[in-house]
Amino acid sequence: MYLIGDIGNSEIKICLVNSKKKIIKKINFDSKNISSKKIKNNFKFLNKHYSNINKILFCSVVPKIFKLIKHYLKTKTNTKCYEIKSLNLSSLLKIKIKYNQVGSDRIANSISLANPQKNFIIIDLGTATTFDVLIGKDYIGGIIAPGIKISLNTLSDNACLIPKIDLKKIRKVIGIDTKSAVRSGFFWGYVGLIDNIINLIKKETKKSFKIIITGGFSKLMKDTIKTKVIENKNITLNGLIKTLDLIK
Repeated sequence: MYLIGDIGNSEIKICLVNSKKKIIKKINFDSKNISSKKIKNNFKFLNKHYSNINKILFCSVVPKIFKLIKHYLKTKTNTKCYEIKSLNLSSLLKIKIKYNQVGSDRIANSISLANPQKNFIIIDLGTATTFDVLIGKDYIGGIIAPGIKISLNTLSDNACLIPKIDLKKIRKVIGIDTKSAVRSGFFWGYVGLIDNIINLIKKETKKSFKIIITGGFSKLMKDTIKTKVIENKNITLNGLIKTLDLIK
């Protein structure tokens, strides 16, 4: 069996994968206020499986948490724990920009889709709003914009008359009160941002792309974006599973 994990700024996903590369157990937990005790409690589901794990692979954008998890796993198994950027990925993905400037989650996403016959724009609506451009197996770069939830929270934290607001789909553009005005600004603002960046990427590269959308707000946005998009919630985990073959 294999153990894979995605350590993000907001959430951590841990999966147990069988020899046929199918996820058989999965847990998610909050990245905030992480501690050794919290890691121990969340990893209890693996207690009967440690002796059967022969490959461990993570993608992490929070080095401190990866270090804690790696240390904990070292006490439970003799299997080496890898971070995706520590591997030679050239057979799966050609990274055409500075390697240390690409987040591990974005690398995993790109590996999941890399195909010499296809081009992709991967949009991740997570802690940040990111766009990654994949031409065949070449990762040529991307765009990072503010995340929706962080931007909403920052607005309410810094404007005393604006309350905490959950983003919802809104049909009308013109708001009739503070809540609907903010919802409109964020919903239609991000729809416009996404469509505009997609069009600018196409114009700059003179290529056509399939658009893949993922992350916490992907379901909310996918049907309103003018460009046809495909939602894929498991793209990061699929990229990790595909990369397991590089571990000998």
